[in-house]
Formats: sequence, structure tokens, C-alpha cells
Amino acid sequence: MRADAARNLSSVLRTGARLLAEDPSTSMAAIAAEAGVDRTTVHRRFANREALLRAVFQAKLDSAERVLDEARLTEAPVPVALHRYLEGIIPVAREWPVDTRRMMQKDPEASTRREAQSARLSTFIQRACDEGYLRADIDAAWARAVLDALVDSIAHRFPAVDPPQAADLVADAFLRGLGVT
Repeated sequence: MRADAARNLSSVLRTGARLLAEDPSTSMAAIAAEAGVDRTTVHRRFANREALLRAVFQAKLDSAERVLDEARLTEAPVPVALHRYLEGIIPVAREWPVDTRRMMQKDPEASTRREAQSARLSTFIQRACDEGYLRADIDAAWARAVLDALVDSIAHRFPAVDPPQAADLVADAFLRGLGVT
């Protein structure tokens, strides 16, 4: 793919993610205009809005996969892996604000990928429990829900907080709020 075509595709995907998160009925023409490309450029690459949405979800899943790999959830010490995960996933949540649950209903492949990613994170949370980083009376599923809510909150309600500081805030709230005292 030519460099300009790659830039256009990236712009369309990121713009599509943002606009479709704000309004799922956003037209392809509106996405093209906001991305600074012709409508025909978008239509040449994506047959319809659902095809664009699938590509956005795949890009989000690809980004999340890289974050999970780079965090080293099974090898690094729990606090280090948690911080790496947070520092990576907060920008992903901001860059790709679309809700993946919608796509999971329509795309079995995306659903399978998302479930595998979710399982990796749940296994990490269980590891944090098993290694004594979280209180013994805290259920791992509850801890996971709390972590997800903290990430969502810092990513979308506090977008001005830079990722390293946001990771510090979330890790501290998570480990101190649910951690061993």
C-alpha cells in the first residue's frame, strides 16, 4: 500500500471509530469529510458502514493484542505488568472508542478474538489474586470489572490525563482500593 493510501486508511479508521462511537448512524460521507478524503475513497475500500465498522473493530483488537503482548502479563511482576498494560490500553481505549460488544453480536471471528484477549486479562487478574496483590476476600471477576471501569473512566472522562499518569492513577486506585492493606 502506498504511503498516502495507508495514511488515508488510518485517518478513515480513526475518524470512523470516533464518529461511530458518538453516533452509530453516522454516514460514510460524514466520516469521509471529517477524515479529509473523498467519499469514493471510503467506498472503494469499504462496501458499507458495517464493513468500515468491522475494520475499526479489527484495528482495535489488533491494538489491544499488542498491548497484552507487550505488558508481559504472565512473566513480569504483577505491578509492572499492570502498569505496562494500563499505559498501553488507555491510549487504545481513547483512539478506538467504539464499543466492541456491538460487533461481537455480528462477527464471530471478532468475538472469538475479543474473548481470548479477555481471558488473558482475567488470567492475569487471577494471578494478582493468587500472588497476594489483591485482598483475599475480593473475587477475581469483581476485580476485573473494577479494573475495566477504571480504565474506561480515565480514558473517556479524563482524556487530558497523559497515559503514564493515567496508568499511575488507575494502578494506585486498583492496588490500594482492592489490594492488601
